[in-house]
Order: sequence, then structure tokens, then C-alpha cells
Amino acid sequence: MRNFIYIIIACFLLTGCSKKKTDGPVLEPGKALLVFPEQNALCITGTETSSAQSTVVFKWNNAVNTGSYDLVIKNLLTGLSDTKSVPATEASVSLLKNTPYSWFVVSKSASGNRTTQSESWKFYNSGDGILSYAPFPADGLTPASGQLNALNGKITLNWKGSDTDNDILNYDVYFGTVANPPLLYKGVTEMRLENVFVTSKTKYYWRVLTRDTKGNTSESELAVFSVN
Repeated sequence: MRNFIYIIIACFLLTGCSKKKTDGPVLEPGKALLVFPEQNALCITGTETSSAQSTVVFKWNNAVNTGSYDLVIKNLLTGLSDTKSVPATEASVSLLKNTPYSWFVVSKSASGNRTTQSESWKFYNSGDGILSYAPFPADGLTPASGQLNALNGKITLNWKGSDTDNDILNYDVYFGTVANPPLLYKGVTEMRLENVFVTSKTKYYWRVLTRDTKGNTSESELAVFSVN
């Protein structure tokens, strides 16, 4: 009986002195550096798969602490995005010709639920016999969401325009209190519009049309915000 008690005490001491095993910290995955298709470039290296589509090989550099990637490609004409899970640092994707796209890569940790997003790049998938391409839809519209305070009842609208041909001529700004806002200013040559009058407690909608020297145009997505 005494030996049995000694055994119980010894087991208790061993259990109490042993350190509980803990998992190491989950490391943040690194940001993938995009390689191809290049930013604001015309992609002409795709392999034709039909009269309307070609296959483009997306490439990026390896990111540290990463087990896999999500490749996110957005059709800038339709606004629709497609996400593909990729184990390596390149992927072949069939895309529509003569269509602008944006893309970015999400690095996912090998263990744990950690992710890091890369920069977002834009490119045009070339089309047969196309000599001039429309500008990319303007992006980076601010204000674009939420609420803001107006200084003396005025705000400034900002956006970013880009084009593979580098021949943007000007912008038309549509702005108003309805979901299909009317034209506010035509032929703006800067990527900003100052002294736009607004009213407090009001929701506003706005978008930008980009025009190049060949007459090609593109429209941004609709931005929505409210004034306090």
C-alpha cells in the first residue's frame, strides 16, 4: 500500500513539473512581389485559345512564411472577380482579349489563418488588330465610402487615371444625389476636382469617365459617401 502511494506521489510530481507544450507563434506571410503581367502594360504574350480568348501566365516572386497563394483577377469592364488557389508562384489563366484587368496575390500562411495582400496591378489583354486601347477605368476615387466633414460646404474629389498608350486627354466627372449621377464637370485635365459643393446629412454618388486622344473612353466604378 505504501509503495502504491509513493507511485501516485511520483506521478503527480512529474506531471506538475513538466512544462505544457505550446505551439510556436504563427508567422505573418510575406507580401508577394508581382512580376507579370506588368503594371499598366499591354499583354501581347498570351497564347491564343480562341478568337475571343488567350491564356496569360501570371508570375510573382515567392513570399516568406507562405504555404499557398490566392490569385485574384478582376475584369475591369464587368467588375467581376475570379479567385484561384495556387500552390506555386505562377498560374496560367484564360482571359478575354481586348479587355482590361487588375490582379493581385494573397499570400496565405502554411499554418494558421494569416494572409497578406500584394499590390494591385492593371493590364490590358491584347486583341487582334487593335491599334489603340481605351484607358483603364479610373480608380482610387476618394471620398469613396463612409462619412466625411465638409469645409465650408465644399469637398475635393480625387482619382487616379492610367492608360497603356499614355494618351489620356481629360476626364468627365459625374456627381449627384442619385445612383445614376448627372454630369458635373466635363473635360477636367487634372486628377482632382476642388470646391465641389455639398449639403450636410446627404448621400452622394459619383464616378469618372476617362477619355484619351483617340476618343476611347472608360468609366470608373460608382463611389458613394455621405456628408455629416
